[in-house]
Amino acid sequence: MAPLLKIVMFFGSVREGRLGFRLAKYLKSYLMSKDIAVDLFDPEVMQFPLLKKPVYHYANPSDAPKELVDAWEKIKAADGFVVVSAEYNHSIPPALSNMLDHFPIASYNYKPCSIVTYSYGQYGGVRAAMQLRSLLGELGLVTPQFIFAVGGVHEALTEDGSPLRDDVETGAEKVAKQLEWYARTLKNGREQTGVPT
Repeated sequence: MAPLLKIVMFFGSVREGRLGFRLAKYLKSYLMSKDIAVDLFDPEVMQFPLLKKPVYHYANPSDAPKELVDAWEKIKAADGFVVVSAEYNHSIPPALSNMLDHFPIASYNYKPCSIVTYSYGQYGGVRAAMQLRSLLGELGLVTPQFIFAVGGVHEALTEDGSPLRDDVETGAEKVAKQLEWYARTLKNGREQTGVPT
């Protein structure tokens, strides 16, 4: 049996009445049903203040707030990532980029990150998804080809995260398959041949 994969899921919204959290809950549950361990990073719950001092700017990183240090350890140990993002003014939510920027590029390098976006309207946050490809690439992450964009998210899942449409289930399945392939392939590369210096 292949070793369990560890994934960190970044949920990017702190807006009142967050419709997308139902999608994050479903996706986390789906991935866990495929024997993928998932840590959900929620900026509404975790302490990610407006970025003034990233964890790696401390002379001794262990002097950073404990919650940041603990989160950093989970990111470094992760085999891959999922970003679940809304679209604010045709762009990436500030809570998401603020959360990602607390940690150094080396924490993300040569690992995969699946992009999942959503919106109340029909387009599913695809404009934010295109910007996320650029942002995540600059963090050294590899984004699989498939973008899981869910339009009409309020009608796609129940509040507790149960899917109401077939495309939600097929999208989650495709995310899981691509993420697992990239995570295992890149992990093998890092461990067997190392990474460029």
